[in-house]
Amino acid sequence: MKVMIRLFFRLIRRIVGPIMLFIDWITTPRGVQRDEKEQEKIDLDTQNLTLYQFKTCPFCIKVRRHAKRLSLNIETRDAQHDPISRTQLLTGGGEIKVPCLKLTNEAGEDRWMYESREIIHYLDAQFGAAQNTNNEQHATRH
Repeated sequence: MKVMIRLFFRLIRRIVGPIMLFIDWITTPRGVQRDEKEQEKIDLDTQNLTLYQFKTCPFCIKVRRHAKRLSLNIETRDAQHDPISRTQLLTGGGEIKVPCLKLTNEAGEDRWMYESREIIHYLDAQFGAAQNTNNEQHATRH
């Protein structure tokens, strides 16, 4: 009976997964438009971010869409099909759970952030509209 249930869910994933990816592709959000220097700074800041994900995971899609909306170039790693990425996620983060954002600080220390809501909140705080408003306010004070 367990085998039948697994096969059923595998079949569902094989049908629904491509549909989700197609919908994501046709409804991809537009990114934030920044001037070239500001985007270069953002790109430099995102070099220390890596998103471990499964391609068809709804929560991973949510995080990827949010990163696209913020015009963030975050490296993604497929922890479902790439055994090296899967091992990195398990040894570094402690569990095979996605989405997971790996943040590497200037000292080379890693922090592993699970939960799509927490990741989106972090991205908004670092790179979102609130951060852009703070930059504009800072620029007008000088």
